Amino acid sequence: MTRTTPPRPLDVEELFPALAAHRGTTTRLHPRPGSPDASVSSVGGPMLWPADEPWPVCTDPHPHGRGRRPADIRRERQLLTDAWARNPDSGPTGEERRLLAELRRTHRAAGESGETDPLPMIAVAQLYRRDVPDLLAGPEDCDLLQVFWCPFDAHGDHRTGMLLDLRWRRSWEVVETMAHPPLPEVVGFEGYVPEPCVLHPEQVVTYPFAGLLPEELCARIDAREEALEEEAEEAEVGEWDWPTCQFDLSIPPGWRAGGYASWNLTDASATHCPACAAPMELLLTIDSKEWDGGSGSWMPLEERDPAAGQDSEPTRVTVGRWGKLNVFACPVDPGHPHLRSVQ
Repeated sequence: MTRTTPPRPLDVEELFPALAAHRGTTTRLHPRPGSPDASVSSVGGPMLWPADEPWPVCTDPHPHGRGRRPADIRRERQLLTDAWARNPDSGPTGEERRLLAELRRTHRAAGESGETDPLPMIAVAQLYRRDVPDLLAGPEDCDLLQVFWCPFDAHGDHRTGMLLDLRWRRSWEVVETMAHPPLPEVVGFEGYVPEPCVLHPEQVVTYPFAGLLPEELCARIDAREEALEEEAEEAEVGEWDWPTCQFDLSIPPGWRAGGYASWNLTDASATHCPACAAPMELLLTIDSKEWDGGSGSWMPLEERDPAAGQDSEPTRVTVGRWGKLNVFACPVDPGHPHLRSVQ
């Protein structure tokens, strides 16, 4: 099934004609539960990984001997999904709740011998350029981007951050795929364990985050929205019910490739390549939700009917405190280091 973004509630270029010069596109990936194989783009699906190539591992020294088992996490999710579908009023039975308590226990990894032992990374997503129009070019003629991360928040200066590993490859060079990739015995955070999802890529129009637009244009956008807010306060309107640039007219929520980054948590900032100082471009956004209360206008048309299901968290991936991860790449040399920002 395709996923179709509804028309925007307002023509933002009619409101602000100068925005036309900043129009771009982004590809919404629309991950939804399914059974992908290694030959297609996916989230949480099998990777097109060569049988004779070592699987990515985390070698940073950090504790990783205790946590939850990935199989228990997935079983818990399925149990809850089935229970609430069966009985929307009460959910799991008493027996199921006892099982859930067991599934949520932490365990010690067998044979754990030290903080520096290589830890298998989790396969997050793979994207073929043929499937994703706005995916930036990889090094040379690579056509497949593969994303991995460590299942523990124990990295960086404060030992509380994530570790991301991005690999580009030429898909036609993979002759034999690894049949049984290694998995970590336990993970530190269930939000690092994605559910298998197929993708329904859709290219849509997008505009930069307001804070990165020319100062005069940004001021005009801010002035309009401040005036609308004042009108609502004077009219004692209880809920925010008008379209805004940030939530409805510029940058879509959810997993996507290319386009512009949203800076809803920190101040907007331009990113520059640490190797050559070139302005970097958005490669990929990994989002905890496909939409939320403030961005519901982006909900696909096919899912507006409650009977069709309205799951805004299909991948079960969680970034930070229900935020998003923006990954940036150098357009001059895709082989240069990537940068990331959690919003």
